[in-house]
Amino acid sequence: MTQTATSIDSPETLLELMVSHGSESYFGEPVTVLEHCLQAAHFAVVADSSKELIVAALLHDVGHLLHHEGEDVADHGVDTRHEELGRQLLAAHLPAAVTEPIRLHVAAKRYLCFADAQYLNALSPSSVLSLRLQGGPMTNDEAGDFLRLPFATDAVALRHWDDEAKIEGQEVPGVEAYLGFLKGLWH
Repeated sequence: MTQTATSIDSPETLLELMVSHGSESYFGEPVTVLEHCLQAAHFAVVADSSKELIVAALLHDVGHLLHHEGEDVADHGVDTRHEELGRQLLAAHLPAAVTEPIRLHVAAKRYLCFADAQYLNALSPSSVLSLRLQGGPMTNDEAGDFLRLPFATDAVALRHWDDEAKIEGQEVPGVEAYLGFLKGLWH
Protein backbone atom coordinates (compact mmCIF):
# COMPACT_ATOMS: atom_id res chain seq x y z
CA MET A 1 0.00 0.00 0.00
CA THR A 2 1.31 3.41 -0.94
CA GLN A 3 0.65 6.21 1.50
CA THR A 4 0.53 9.87 0.56
CA ALA A 5 2.97 12.02 2.47
CA THR A 6 0.49 14.59 3.68
CA SER A 7 0.85 17.15 6.39
CA ILE A 8 -1.82 19.40 7.69
CA ASP A 9 -1.11 22.51 9.67
CA SER A 10 -4.53 24.08 9.94
CA PRO A 11 -8.22 23.29 9.71
CA GLU A 12 -8.25 25.05 6.35
CA THR A 13 -5.48 22.76 5.02
CA LEU A 14 -7.44 19.73 6.15
CA LEU A 15 -10.64 20.87 4.46
CA GLU A 16 -8.68 21.69 1.29
CA LEU A 17 -7.35 18.11 1.29
CA MET A 18 -10.92 16.84 1.44
CA VAL A 19 -12.11 19.12 -1.36
CA SER A 20 -9.11 18.58 -3.63
CA HIS A 21 -8.91 14.79 -3.21
CA GLY A 22 -12.46 13.82 -2.29
CA SER A 23 -14.03 13.89 -5.73
CA GLU A 24 -13.26 10.26 -6.50
CA SER A 25 -16.03 7.69 -6.43
CA TYR A 26 -16.63 6.13 -3.03
CA PHE A 27 -15.80 2.45 -3.52
CA GLY A 28 -18.70 1.34 -5.67
CA GLU A 29 -21.26 3.60 -4.00
CA PRO A 30 -23.27 6.29 -5.87
CA VAL A 31 -21.42 9.17 -4.12
CA THR A 32 -17.92 10.59 -3.98
CA VAL A 33 -15.75 10.34 -0.87
CA LEU A 34 -16.43 14.02 -0.11
CA GLU A 35 -20.19 13.65 -0.58
CA HIS A 36 -20.13 10.61 1.69
CA CYS A 37 -18.24 12.46 4.44
CA LEU A 38 -20.48 15.53 4.20
CA GLN A 39 -23.60 13.36 4.43
CA ALA A 40 -22.26 11.56 7.51
CA ALA A 41 -21.51 14.89 9.18
CA HIS A 42 -24.98 16.17 8.30
CA PHE A 43 -26.57 13.10 9.89
CA ALA A 44 -24.49 13.73 13.04
CA VAL A 45 -25.77 17.32 13.14
CA VAL A 46 -29.38 16.17 12.68
CA ALA A 47 -28.86 13.75 15.61
CA ASP A 48 -27.78 16.74 17.76
CA SER A 49 -24.37 15.18 18.39
CA SER A 50 -21.42 16.80 20.11
CA LYS A 51 -19.12 18.94 17.98
CA GLU A 52 -16.43 16.28 18.42
CA LEU A 53 -18.65 13.56 17.00
CA ILE A 54 -19.81 15.81 14.15
CA VAL A 55 -16.17 16.44 13.21
CA ALA A 56 -15.44 12.70 13.52
CA ALA A 57 -18.30 12.00 11.12
CA LEU A 58 -16.95 14.59 8.68
CA LEU A 59 -13.41 13.20 8.82
CA HIS A 60 -14.06 9.47 9.34
CA ASP A 61 -12.88 8.50 5.85
CA VAL A 62 -10.08 11.03 5.38
CA GLY A 63 -7.72 8.04 5.45
CA HIS A 64 -9.09 7.04 2.03
CA LEU A 65 -7.54 10.25 0.69
CA LEU A 66 -4.08 9.26 1.92
CA HIS A 67 -3.37 6.19 -0.20
CA HIS A 68 -3.15 5.69 -3.95
CA GLU A 69 -4.86 2.34 -4.16
CA GLY A 70 -7.94 3.38 -6.14
CA GLU A 71 -11.59 2.68 -5.48
CA ASP A 72 -11.31 -1.00 -6.44
CA VAL A 73 -8.65 -1.75 -3.81
CA ALA A 74 -10.92 -4.19 -1.93
CA ASP A 75 -11.47 -6.13 -5.16
CA HIS A 76 -7.73 -6.84 -5.06
CA GLY A 77 -7.89 -8.16 -1.49
CA VAL A 78 -6.28 -5.12 0.16
CA ASP A 79 -7.43 -3.49 3.39
CA THR A 80 -5.93 0.00 3.36
CA ARG A 81 -6.52 0.44 7.12
CA HIS A 82 -7.94 3.85 6.27
CA GLU A 83 -9.24 4.26 9.81
CA GLU A 84 -5.69 4.13 11.18
CA LEU A 85 -4.29 6.36 8.41
CA GLY A 86 -6.93 8.97 9.28
CA ARG A 87 -6.23 8.76 13.00
CA GLN A 88 -2.50 9.13 12.40
CA LEU A 89 -3.03 12.26 10.30
CA LEU A 90 -5.41 13.88 12.77
CA ALA A 91 -4.09 12.86 16.22
CA ALA A 92 -1.59 15.72 16.50
CA HIS A 93 -4.32 18.32 16.01
CA LEU A 94 -7.63 16.95 17.27
CA PRO A 95 -8.75 15.38 20.57
CA ALA A 96 -9.36 11.69 21.15
CA ALA A 97 -13.12 12.38 21.14
CA VAL A 98 -12.65 12.97 17.38
CA THR A 99 -9.85 10.56 16.48
CA GLU A 100 -10.96 7.50 18.47
CA PRO A 101 -14.42 7.17 16.87
CA ILE A 102 -12.61 7.48 13.52
CA ARG A 103 -10.13 4.77 14.50
CA LEU A 104 -12.94 2.55 15.78
CA HIS A 105 -15.55 2.97 13.04
CA VAL A 106 -14.38 -0.17 11.20
CA ALA A 107 -14.40 -2.14 14.45
CA ALA A 108 -17.92 -0.79 15.03
CA LYS A 109 -19.03 -2.32 11.72
CA ARG A 110 -17.55 -5.64 12.76
CA TYR A 111 -19.31 -5.33 16.14
CA LEU A 112 -22.68 -4.48 14.59
CA CYS A 113 -22.39 -7.45 12.21
CA PHE A 114 -21.86 -9.67 15.27
CA ALA A 115 -24.65 -8.10 17.33
CA ASP A 116 -27.36 -7.59 14.70
CA ALA A 117 -28.07 -9.99 11.83
CA GLN A 118 -30.35 -7.40 10.20
CA TYR A 119 -27.44 -4.94 10.14
CA LEU A 120 -25.24 -7.48 8.40
CA ASN A 121 -27.94 -8.29 5.85
CA ALA A 122 -28.44 -4.59 5.05
CA LEU A 123 -24.79 -3.86 4.20
CA SER A 124 -24.06 -2.74 0.67
CA PRO A 125 -22.04 -5.14 -1.51
CA SER A 126 -18.97 -2.89 -1.12
CA SER A 127 -19.30 -2.97 2.66
CA VAL A 128 -19.66 -6.76 2.67
CA LEU A 129 -16.47 -7.08 0.63
CA SER A 130 -14.52 -4.73 2.91
CA LEU A 131 -15.93 -6.51 6.00
CA ARG A 132 -14.27 -9.74 4.89
CA LEU A 133 -10.94 -7.93 4.53
CA GLN A 134 -11.37 -6.24 7.91
CA GLY A 135 -11.79 -9.49 9.81
CA GLY A 136 -15.50 -10.28 9.46
CA PRO A 137 -18.03 -10.07 12.27
CA MET A 138 -16.52 -9.97 15.76
CA THR A 139 -16.48 -12.96 18.05
CA ASN A 140 -18.25 -12.76 21.40
CA ASP A 141 -14.95 -11.99 23.16
CA GLU A 142 -13.98 -9.33 20.62
CA ALA A 143 -17.40 -7.70 21.00
CA GLY A 144 -17.04 -7.54 24.78
CA ASP A 145 -13.57 -6.02 24.45
CA PHE A 146 -14.85 -3.49 21.91
CA LEU A 147 -17.74 -2.35 24.10
CA ARG A 148 -15.34 -1.63 26.98
CA LEU A 149 -13.30 0.81 24.88
CA PRO A 150 -13.69 4.53 25.44
CA PHE A 151 -15.65 6.01 22.52
CA ALA A 152 -17.10 2.65 21.42
CA THR A 153 -20.63 4.05 21.64
CA ASP A 154 -19.63 7.07 19.56
CA ALA A 155 -18.01 4.77 17.01
CA VAL A 156 -21.25 2.78 16.70
CA ALA A 157 -23.23 5.99 16.12
CA LEU A 158 -20.66 7.09 13.54
CA ARG A 159 -20.91 3.69 11.86
CA HIS A 160 -24.66 4.08 11.38
CA TRP A 161 -24.18 7.49 9.74
CA ASP A 162 -21.39 6.01 7.63
CA ASP A 163 -23.76 3.33 6.34
CA GLU A 164 -26.53 5.84 5.65
CA ALA A 165 -24.29 8.40 3.91
CA LYS A 166 -24.50 6.94 0.40
CA ILE A 167 -27.46 8.85 -1.01
CA GLU A 168 -26.98 10.03 -4.57
CA GLY A 169 -27.88 13.71 -5.02
CA GLN A 170 -28.46 14.36 -1.29
CA GLU A 171 -28.22 18.10 -0.60
CA VAL A 172 -26.17 18.83 2.54
CA PRO A 173 -23.99 21.72 3.76
CA GLY A 174 -20.46 21.96 2.37
CA VAL A 175 -17.15 21.76 4.22
CA GLU A 176 -17.28 25.45 5.15
CA ALA A 177 -20.17 24.68 7.51
CA TYR A 178 -17.74 22.72 9.72
CA LEU A 179 -14.78 25.10 9.77
CA GLY A 180 -15.85 26.69 13.06
CA PHE A 181 -16.12 23.30 14.77
CA LEU A 182 -12.68 22.33 13.49
CA LYS A 183 -11.11 25.61 14.62
CA GLY A 184 -12.65 25.20 18.06
CA LEU A 185 -11.15 21.72 18.49
CA TRP A 186 -7.78 22.27 16.80
CA HIS A 187 -4.61 22.21 18.91
